[in-house]
Amino acid sequence: MKRRQHGKPYLTGPALAQLARRIHTRTARVGVIGLGYVGLPLAVEFAKEGFRVTGIDLDAARVRGVNRARSYILDVPSEDLRRLRKARRLSATTSFEPLGRQDAIIICVPTPLRKTREPDMSYIVSATNEIAKRVRKGQLIVLESTTYPGTTEEVVLPALEAQGLKAGRDFCLAFSPERIDPGNPTYQTRNIPKVIGGVTTRCTELASALYGTAIQRMVPVSSSKAAEMVKLLENTFRAVNIGLVNEIALICDRLGINVWEVIDAAKTKPFGFMPFYPGPGTGGHCIPSDPVYLAWKVRVHGFEARFIELATQINGFMPEYVVQKVGRVLNDRRKALKGAKVLLLGLAYKKDVGDIRDSPAFDVARLVAERGAVISYHDPHVPSAELNGRAYRSIRLTPAALRGCDCAVVLTNHSNVDYGLIARHAPAVVDTRNQYRQASRGRIVKL
Repeated sequence: MKRRQHGKPYLTGPALAQLARRIHTRTARVGVIGLGYVGLPLAVEFAKEGFRVTGIDLDAARVRGVNRARSYILDVPSEDLRRLRKARRLSATTSFEPLGRQDAIIICVPTPLRKTREPDMSYIVSATNEIAKRVRKGQLIVLESTTYPGTTEEVVLPALEAQGLKAGRDFCLAFSPERIDPGNPTYQTRNIPKVIGGVTTRCTELASALYGTAIQRMVPVSSSKAAEMVKLLENTFRAVNIGLVNEIALICDRLGINVWEVIDAAKTKPFGFMPFYPGPGTGGHCIPSDPVYLAWKVRVHGFEARFIELATQINGFMPEYVVQKVGRVLNDRRKALKGAKVLLLGLAYKKDVGDIRDSPAFDVARLVAERGAVISYHDPHVPSAELNGRAYRSIRLTPAALRGCDCAVVLTNHSNVDYGLIARHAPAVVDTRNQYRQASRGRIVKL
């Protein structure tokens, strides 16, 4: 059977026809490399549809959690794991050996930034090399890890084709960006539209067929590179607009204007405006790093991504600005930041989750400590954490604990925190999340 990609005909082999049948009949075996907040929910959804799913992760604790039906991911109930384990549709291992038996392999590994602000591709390369050792005819490989445009074709494809097989004829390769929003009660793996771009048309078709069994809507694009760019556009859009509103917050502070009031009024316009909100900085895996991936890639091609660089600078400055605000609040109370007791309210990067990856709260903690303050923290979702090289535990919020601090800083506005108690007993509060709709002059100060 002939297909066409990039203007050139090519042949698809019988192994891919068999793969298509196995996907259609739910007899395909699915392997998921990486059982984090992306991989585990995806593995569960495929298993619910009748596929036999094998999860692979080097973290033995995660593997034990899956095999003992104890979920460690907010969006995956342990009951789902128990039911799927009982039906023998889901298992986990630390070994890559089962990859050769899988009909579809999905890569969901981390893609962090190096200290030099360059992409760290080591996890993708490692997973690819393990697949390449075992790749065979009739397999579908999909990369979900966020990365720069061209990764699938420039890094993954050559390693797999080096084994003598041809993508689109012997096996299929595609990119499909993860779009998970941890803790979102409305949009989860099943009902978030799935963007898919294969290295050939047949690759896109088979990847869409697989994901279409478990996810409600497919959004095919012309290439893996286009799919990679989609994810970076989505998160760069957010990062740039957050940078804009953070700068507006700095301007409003200079002009003595309540930025939250301005945003609330502006968002009443029914067209031409989308509200974004300032905060202590950006956190999570995606927003701080994805725009940097794109800026790095285009810099290689001699282009300067000025909007991205400026937004990154502004967002990166916000923890410093928060600490400056804390210093001013203490100064107004005739108290120096050095030696002051500062209580950080929230370490997670977003509301109602325990995810601390790249959370700006850690930068605030570092900067406050560097100025000589004594820090403590409360976060119901993060019972313990390492701050500035020391182990801390979340303290209980009591009237005595609040009166004992000099300033409390709201960094994450978790729902299950008694903000009334904080307002009544903390000597001063810096609110970076607009938790207190009405500021109290001298005691509760907004960002």
